[in-house]
Amino acid sequence: MPRPTKFRRVEFFPNDNYFVPWGKPKCEIEEIVLKVEELEAIRLKDIKELNQEECAEKMKVSRPTFQNIIDSARKKVAMALTEGKAIRISGGYYTTNHCKFKCMDCGEVYEINYEHDKLACPSCGSKKVMCSKKTGFCRRWCNRENLT
Repeated sequence: MPRPTKFRRVEFFPNDNYFVPWGKPKCEIEEIVLKVEELEAIRLKDIKELNQEECAEKMKVSRPTFQNIIDSARKKVAMALTEGKAIRISGGYYTTNHCKFKCMDCGEVYEINYEHDKLACPSCGSKKVMCSKKTGFCRRWCNRENLT
Protein backbone atom coordinates (compact mmCIF):
# COMPACT_ATOMS: atom_id res chain seq x y z
CA MET A 1 0.00 0.00 0.00
CA PRO A 2 1.55 3.36 -1.02
CA ARG A 3 2.13 6.12 1.49
CA PRO A 4 -0.31 9.04 1.41
CA THR A 5 0.84 12.06 -0.58
CA LYS A 6 2.45 14.72 1.57
CA PHE A 7 1.17 18.27 1.08
CA ARG A 8 3.67 20.54 -0.65
CA ARG A 9 4.26 24.14 0.48
CA VAL A 10 3.40 26.71 -2.18
CA GLU A 11 4.07 30.45 -1.92
CA PHE A 12 2.92 31.65 -5.35
CA PHE A 13 -0.47 31.61 -7.02
CA PRO A 14 -0.71 32.91 -10.60
CA ASN A 15 -3.21 35.58 -11.61
CA ASP A 16 -3.73 33.76 -14.90
CA ASN A 17 -4.32 30.03 -14.81
CA TYR A 18 -5.08 29.18 -18.43
CA PHE A 19 -2.77 29.51 -21.42
CA VAL A 20 -3.76 28.60 -24.97
CA PRO A 21 -1.87 28.53 -28.26
CA TRP A 22 -2.76 31.50 -30.43
CA GLY A 23 -4.68 30.92 -33.64
CA LYS A 24 -6.11 27.48 -32.89
CA PRO A 25 -9.88 27.01 -32.67
CA LYS A 26 -10.90 26.26 -29.09
CA CYS A 27 -12.71 23.10 -30.13
CA GLU A 28 -9.42 21.66 -31.44
CA ILE A 29 -7.27 22.40 -28.41
CA GLU A 30 -6.32 19.65 -26.00
CA GLU A 31 -5.34 20.73 -22.52
CA ILE A 32 -2.67 19.70 -20.06
CA VAL A 33 -3.26 20.27 -16.35
CA LEU A 34 -0.24 21.65 -14.51
CA LYS A 35 -0.67 21.24 -10.77
CA VAL A 36 -0.07 24.25 -8.52
CA GLU A 37 2.92 22.57 -6.86
CA GLU A 38 4.42 21.81 -10.29
CA LEU A 39 4.25 25.50 -11.17
CA GLU A 40 5.87 26.31 -7.83
CA ALA A 41 8.70 23.86 -8.57
CA ILE A 42 9.35 25.55 -11.94
CA ARG A 43 9.26 28.98 -10.29
CA LEU A 44 11.72 28.05 -7.57
CA LYS A 45 14.18 26.14 -9.75
CA ASP A 46 14.05 27.98 -13.07
CA ILE A 47 13.09 31.53 -12.13
CA LYS A 48 14.47 31.92 -8.59
CA GLU A 49 17.44 29.71 -9.58
CA LEU A 50 17.56 27.88 -6.25
CA ASN A 51 19.38 24.58 -6.04
CA GLN A 52 17.40 21.38 -5.67
CA GLU A 53 17.99 21.12 -1.92
CA GLU A 54 16.76 24.71 -1.34
CA CYS A 55 13.70 24.10 -3.51
CA ALA A 56 12.83 20.90 -1.67
CA GLU A 57 13.26 22.65 1.68
CA LYS A 58 10.98 25.55 0.64
CA MET A 59 8.31 23.12 -0.53
CA LYS A 60 8.71 20.92 2.59
CA VAL A 61 9.38 17.76 0.56
CA SER A 62 12.36 15.43 0.08
CA ARG A 63 14.85 16.03 -2.73
CA PRO A 64 13.69 12.96 -4.69
CA THR A 65 10.07 14.13 -4.38
CA PHE A 66 11.05 17.60 -5.60
CA GLN A 67 12.85 16.00 -8.55
CA ASN A 68 9.71 14.03 -9.43
CA ILE A 69 7.58 17.19 -9.24
CA ILE A 70 9.92 19.28 -11.43
CA ASP A 71 10.34 16.44 -13.97
CA SER A 72 6.56 16.11 -14.29
CA ALA A 73 6.12 19.88 -14.62
CA ARG A 74 8.81 20.29 -17.27
CA LYS A 75 7.44 17.36 -19.28
CA LYS A 76 3.93 18.85 -19.25
CA VAL A 77 5.17 22.30 -20.31
CA ALA A 78 7.35 20.81 -23.06
CA MET A 79 4.43 18.73 -24.36
CA ALA A 80 2.13 21.75 -24.38
CA LEU A 81 4.66 23.89 -26.25
CA THR A 82 5.67 21.28 -28.81
CA GLU A 83 2.21 19.79 -29.41
CA GLY A 84 0.20 23.02 -29.27
CA LYS A 85 -1.83 22.12 -26.19
CA ALA A 86 -3.37 24.49 -23.67
CA ILE A 87 -2.04 24.63 -20.09
CA ARG A 88 -4.51 24.85 -17.22
CA ILE A 89 -3.01 25.44 -13.77
CA SER A 90 -5.23 23.71 -11.26
CA GLY A 91 -5.38 21.31 -8.34
CA GLY A 92 -2.67 19.29 -6.68
CA TYR A 93 -1.64 18.44 -3.15
CA TYR A 94 -0.48 21.69 -1.63
CA THR A 95 -0.80 23.94 1.34
CA THR A 96 0.29 27.50 1.87
CA ASN A 97 1.48 29.77 4.63
CA HIS A 98 -0.84 32.51 3.43
CA CYS A 99 -4.08 33.13 5.22
CA LYS A 100 -7.00 35.48 4.84
CA PHE A 101 -7.62 37.52 7.96
CA LYS A 102 -10.58 39.62 8.98
CA CYS A 103 -10.38 42.74 11.13
CA MET A 104 -12.99 42.64 13.86
CA ASP A 105 -13.02 46.46 14.14
CA CYS A 106 -13.41 47.63 10.52
CA GLY A 107 -14.36 44.36 8.77
CA GLU A 108 -11.47 44.47 6.28
CA VAL A 109 -10.56 41.04 4.83
CA TYR A 110 -6.94 40.74 3.70
CA GLU A 111 -4.30 38.12 2.97
CA ILE A 112 -1.00 37.80 4.78
CA ASN A 113 1.92 35.43 5.12
CA TYR A 114 1.30 34.38 8.71
CA GLU A 115 4.89 33.26 9.25
CA HIS A 116 6.38 36.67 8.43
CA ASP A 117 3.74 39.42 8.51
CA LYS A 118 2.38 41.16 11.57
CA LEU A 119 -1.15 40.40 12.62
CA ALA A 120 -2.47 43.95 12.37
CA CYS A 121 -5.14 45.27 10.04
CA PRO A 122 -3.57 47.17 7.11
CA SER A 123 -6.57 49.53 6.98
CA CYS A 124 -7.05 50.61 10.59
CA GLY A 125 -4.05 49.09 12.42
CA SER A 126 -6.23 47.16 14.83
CA LYS A 127 -4.78 44.07 16.49
CA LYS A 128 -8.27 42.56 16.76
CA VAL A 129 -7.93 40.24 13.76
CA MET A 130 -8.69 36.59 13.26
CA CYS A 131 -7.96 34.02 10.61
CA SER A 132 -11.04 34.08 8.46
CA LYS A 133 -11.06 30.29 8.07
CA LYS A 134 -12.71 30.33 11.46
CA THR A 135 -15.46 32.48 9.96
CA GLY A 136 -15.69 30.52 6.69
CA PHE A 137 -13.84 32.92 4.35
CA CYS A 138 -10.56 31.07 4.12
CA ARG A 139 -11.33 27.57 2.91
CA ARG A 140 -9.28 27.88 -0.29
CA TRP A 141 -6.10 29.06 1.42
CA CYS A 142 -6.10 27.64 4.95
CA ASN A 143 -7.88 24.32 4.60
CA ARG A 144 -6.63 21.49 2.51
CA GLU A 145 -9.68 21.58 0.27
CA ASN A 146 -7.66 22.46 -2.83
CA LEU A 147 -7.27 18.88 -4.01
CA THR A 148 -8.17 17.58 -7.41
